[in-house]
Amino acid sequence: MRVVSLVPSLTESVAATAPDVLVGATDWCSHPADLVVTRVRGTKNPDLEAVKALKPDVVLANAEENRPPDITLLRAAGIRVWMTDIRTVDDAFPQLRAMLVEGCGLPAPAWLDEAERAWAAVEPLAPPRRAVIPVWRRPWMVVGRDTFTGDVLRRLGVENLYAGHPERYPKIPVEELNAARPDLVVLPDEPYAFTAEDGPEAFPGVPSALVSGRHLTWYGPSLAEAPAVLRRQLENGMT
Repeated sequence: MRVVSLVPSLTESVAATAPDVLVGATDWCSHPADLVVTRVRGTKNPDLEAVKALKPDVVLANAEENRPPDITLLRAAGIRVWMTDIRTVDDAFPQLRAMLVEGCGLPAPAWLDEAERAWAAVEPLAPPRRAVIPVWRRPWMVVGRDTFTGDVLRRLGVENLYAGHPERYPKIPVEELNAARPDLVVLPDEPYAFTAEDGPEAFPGVPSALVSGRHLTWYGPSLAEAPAVLRRQLENGMT
């Protein structure tokens, strides 16, 4: 089996299950750190000729991460593309299982069962916190409706104040974010690398939780430890 992955979290999912089948991945595929495969540029601008040259049995892609024109061109070239569309934690488990077993011909991995057990036992924060979740600044962008990130936080007891916004990642001026009177600001370290010195100062008087973007936004092996990691980081931000 020869697999090319165009999504970092899907790359990690395959690498944690059967690393030898991976022959290509994007430049952004950072886990595992010792991954040695052909790099095919980014999720939004993959080098399609490089992908074709690898002669993959399947290319792994995602409806949010990858552009439809690229998927269309790969399929027109006779390449099998396995699409995922993961918007909730509950979406992640069956879709990852199907991708690995049916798409890649691999056995279902133990880490996937471990992740399901971890999320089944999750305990949300009490009382719940009303939060804004920026993912970029200059301009400020936040998590809106129908996102995996929003569902992860909801399960942990964090209510996204922009969950009802018509856009999935709306651009909201920081003055408006503050006017929403959040109890908490959740600042992940990706895609924008928020830090203690870059982000919290824009929300004076509001507790800020600096969290792992990989645990907040990736659907893969990190799901197993995400509940414990994120809960600890949220609690640290509220103290």
